[in-house]
Amino acid sequence: MIEYILGHINYWIIIVLMMIGLYTMMSRPNLIKKMVGLSVFQTGVILLYISMAKVTGGTAPIVAEGFTTYSNPLPQVLMLTAIVVGVATTALGFALIVRIKEAYGTIEEDELEMMDNEE
Repeated sequence: MIEYILGHINYWIIIVLMMIGLYTMMSRPNLIKKMVGLSVFQTGVILLYISMAKVTGGTAPIVAEGFTTYSNPLPQVLMLTAIVVGVATTALGFALIVRIKEAYGTIEEDELEMMDNEE
């Protein structure tokens, strides 16, 4: 049992990372903390895909003598795209938070909801 857990330690770390991000998004009313939680969760998802794409004994898909097992480069390429999209999404989210702060004077979700209900 302990060998199984230690053999898959990267997946356990990824699960913990994703749960920290999910908990932060759900439990905090502060919009900046929600964005940080989203980034942590997204990092966990990217690490999960990269971990699943690892091929033991695999090499880059360049045909050469002596190699029979090759790794598929597609998951790594897709995760590079996900990183770029994640950075853009985070930047847009922070820009919206700045605009919300200018318009309402707060970034606390509870206070924003209360202000919208008053109008």
